[in-house]
Amino acid sequence: MQVEVTAGSLAEVEADWLVVFVPQDSDLPPALAAFDKQLGGLLQRLRETEDLTGKPDQTMVLHGIQGLAATRLVLVGIGKSEECDLARLGRAASTAARIASSRKSSSIAVALPEAVAGSLDASATATAILTSLVTGSAGQSLYRSEPDRHPFEAAIVVLPEGDASSLRAAAAEGQLLGEAVNLTRELVNLTADDIYPESFASRAEQVASGIDGLTCTILDEQQLEAERFGSLLAVARGSDRPPRVVVLEYRGAGENDPQLALVGKGVTFDSGGLSLKPSEGMNTMKCDMAGAATVLGAISAIARLKLPVNVTGYMGLVENMVSGRSYKLGDVLKARSGTTIEVLNTDAEGRLVLADVLDYAVEQGASRIVDLATLTGACVVALGEDVVGLFASCDDWSAEVQAAASRAGEQVWAMPMFDHFAELLKSDVADCKNIGTRWGGAITAAKFLEKFTGERPWVHLDIAGPSFASSNKPHREGGGTGCMVRTLIELARQFK
Repeated sequence: MQVEVTAGSLAEVEADWLVVFVPQDSDLPPALAAFDKQLGGLLQRLRETEDLTGKPDQTMVLHGIQGLAATRLVLVGIGKSEECDLARLGRAASTAARIASSRKSSSIAVALPEAVAGSLDASATATAILTSLVTGSAGQSLYRSEPDRHPFEAAIVVLPEGDASSLRAAAAEGQLLGEAVNLTRELVNLTADDIYPESFASRAEQVASGIDGLTCTILDEQQLEAERFGSLLAVARGSDRPPRVVVLEYRGAGENDPQLALVGKGVTFDSGGLSLKPSEGMNTMKCDMAGAATVLGAISAIARLKLPVNVTGYMGLVENMVSGRSYKLGDVLKARSGTTIEVLNTDAEGRLVLADVLDYAVEQGASRIVDLATLTGACVVALGEDVVGLFASCDDWSAEVQAAASRAGEQVWAMPMFDHFAELLKSDVADCKNIGTRWGGAITAAKFLEKFTGERPWVHLDIAGPSFASSNKPHREGGGTGCMVRTLIELARQFK
């Protein structure tokens, strides 16, 4: 997509679609009032009849307006100016993009909202808008003969006045972030017949080969045996698809500078193993590799942005399937760290995969760690489908991750990590069990992972709810969402 930033009259912008954000304020801001005058007072009339109030996410599409060079006008409400943040603005832009991309169009123009200019940085606003245009115009219809989304060939950000050149870099960055989110979404939306450990690893290698400074190492099953990935290999045993661990390295800082480790769960399909899921619970289990896909999307953008930081991504890739070789309830596994684990549920497999990958990341020199996993249904019960659960071993590191999420406009909620939850993992026959009791399941899962972090500052993000949307909404496509990609990029941007 070609991205352009220009300054001038909205009425003179030539595009298939012109998107204008309308605030829920008593008066139109000056530039929007001038635009309304060119339209013969159309906006004011719509406000007077309450057909367009400016409430958040309210939309109206108008065609063939006299005096307007654009073919169609999309009006999107953003609420009261003083309450509008980047998250709401991005949501409004995504809503408009989903409307416009429902048919084949070559260009879309978006007016930079003058009403929020006093409270939001113009560059950050341009970045958020472009990100939303890219993600909003990409659907999940990878297997349909006729796609229901049509990406734009060109996107134009229009300033009412000022220096357009100052925002071009920000707009280009927004496009890049959108592409990273869409990479993650695409991987999550592909079926398990197309994305399995070997094919995911090949895709990661392909991505890395096209980005300067990003190197890819793939550990196959023989190397994993040699590296003592006993817990991960046990999960992989029931599948005909051999496991892989992918390591992506980006060195944008000095050799002796700290290393940020991003660790992703990559269960490319989760049947539950011998603790077999019912069909309803298995339908969307192609998404159980969303943690690994998020790491790949984020580190690809970090490297493309050439951020001055050292980041390594670790992706543990397995299928959890059923066969005569499947690991069994009652088995005692020996993890890479030497910890022995009693298996009481083969559907609690993600933590077994991450146990070995976290230990490997620590050994490879991680200074601080963030892991991402579609780990527990318990977290969805606790926080719903739109909020990520955050579990941390270190308050300072937790605060940094939460701040990055806030800047990225993504919602996380810190959960308790009291020591007594670890007591629920005690085993009579091994060092620990892989599950606790029915209660506090998301927390006991996090306490299990904590055992393998080597006392490094560590944050676990349970993305089981937000990583895969069960249905479409006006601002969001169903399927993979790419949540936390932008948060990880923001975290890397500030990492020291």
